[in-house]
Amino acid sequence: MGVAAPNGHGLENFEAALREGRSGIRFFPELRDLKFACQIGGIPDNFEQIRRNYFDHEKLLSINDNIGYASVSAVDAWRDAGFSLPDDNGYVDWDTGAILGSGIGGMDTIAQRVVPMVKEGKTRRLGSRIVEQVMNSGTSARVGGLLGLGNQVTSNSAACSTGTEAIVQALWKIRTGQAKRMLAGGSEGASPFIWAGFDSMRVIARKFNDSPEKGSRPMSASAGGFVPGAGGAVLVLEEAETARTRGARIYAEILGGAVNSGGQRNGGSMTAPNPEGVTRCIAQAVSDAGIDPDEIDAINGHLTATFADPFEVQNWSSALRRGPHDFPYINSTKSMIGHCLGAAGAIESVAVVLQLAGGFLHPSVNCEDIHPDIEPFADRIPQQVVDYPDLNTIVKACFGFGDVNSCLIFRKWQE
Repeated sequence: MGVAAPNGHGLENFEAALREGRSGIRFFPELRDLKFACQIGGIPDNFEQIRRNYFDHEKLLSINDNIGYASVSAVDAWRDAGFSLPDDNGYVDWDTGAILGSGIGGMDTIAQRVVPMVKEGKTRRLGSRIVEQVMNSGTSARVGGLLGLGNQVTSNSAACSTGTEAIVQALWKIRTGQAKRMLAGGSEGASPFIWAGFDSMRVIARKFNDSPEKGSRPMSASAGGFVPGAGGAVLVLEEAETARTRGARIYAEILGGAVNSGGQRNGGSMTAPNPEGVTRCIAQAVSDAGIDPDEIDAINGHLTATFADPFEVQNWSSALRRGPHDFPYINSTKSMIGHCLGAAGAIESVAVVLQLAGGFLHPSVNCEDIHPDIEPFADRIPQQVVDYPDLNTIVKACFGFGDVNSCLIFRKWQE
């Protein structure tokens, strides 16, 4: 795995932040100067220098933030999986592909370079690298070239569900024998041009500009909207037999997954999920995994710190047929990193696997005042790190604009 999160680059730093409940959300003067109501966000720190440590000047010419988060995470994941970076000797890895998406993509490059230069009549000065930075498949295309991947290389886009959907699609690709190995995940750039629409919708946090670390408050009665974030994460999925044969270190097994849509009916809309779509997606993932809902130890929810959080907890309860008396633990990684949009599901899936491998549950910070509608579930919401050596199965889901849903079942690997 590889991760570039607002509260830590690299697995070791990210895990330490999760255990500590350390926030990566900060105040950004640029947002104040642009008169945003929300002036805080979660952005990987010092990333400009980080990517310069990975790529030479030639490659950096076509790596904007969105592509950079994906590329750094992919290189880290590839190395963590036990592989070395290939040289340019003509070798193509036909057994390995990549599904790496984003929700909005290269909006910053379009806004800062393409639009102004075209308006100024400087089209010829845009350069030959501009298309690959703004095309929707820019992330997967760059990673495919870095690693010489010869299987399917593509980018999906399903709003906030993008990262988990990519992992589900990669799972199916391997299951059907079309690939032995897939890189899967998502990324999202950091830009006022990406976040402006959400600010205008008044769905992002406006009341915590003076206390950024308290701004992301999933499941809290005082939640005031999500905190926008950026970053990326990549997981290397591999056929079990192939991984065993090469002696790979395995963190976890993906038991099952599901993707669906609520059709924007019966309470669902462009911005809100149809409850039946959510419960069906979760139930389908559990069925696909071949497990009983009682086997689930914990939930890593979508939980964005909006009005939808209490409804989400109730949907989990309905889908798993488990009430407050026997509900799994539930936490929200967004409480520490904000909502990283197309990268959210990927970063949070890495958090899930680190918790399984490390035998702990990270806290959901800033929810001391549990929303009254989910008060009966309060004992299942960890507010301090929980040492949990017997932690075995975690379910992860994301729900996105367009009423789209995706869900994964992860289990700790045991030979």
